[in-house]
Amino acid sequence: MVAVDAGFPRSPRGALKLGRMLVAFVAFVCFVASKAHEAYTALAIMEVIIPLLFFLLYLLKLDKKITKLFWPLADIFNSVISAVFLLIVCLCAVIIKTNEVTLAGGVLGFVLLVLCVVDAVLLFQKISISGPRERNGSAK
Repeated sequence: MVAVDAGFPRSPRGALKLGRMLVAFVAFVCFVASKAHEAYTALAIMEVIIPLLFFLLYLLKLDKKITKLFWPLADIFNSVISAVFLLIVCLCAVIIKTNEVTLAGGVLGFVLLVLCVVDAVLLFQKISISGPRERNGSAK
């Protein structure tokens, strides 16, 4: 039986992950509706899927069972790399601006970029650099 952390979706990190997925999905819909470049669409759908996987990982407490990887650090790397890709792609979407819907998707991408940075900062604050490291650091 898989244990479920019912409090995670209501925690700040869980709500942030849900917000990231929602904003990324709306940006994806904007890019698809505007027939934007495939790179915009691919990045938006990846920003729905990857946070969903991390959300499920923490929700189902799989980070406690799969201990070969330090999951909070992997989550930070994901957020930082996502922010860099979002910066590049959304700058292109806003500068090129083939139509208003592409512009809306680019602006939502910038909102998503801010959410990624906030997610990385919140998780970084949870990881103790100077103190002893727990093998299964809490991601809430």
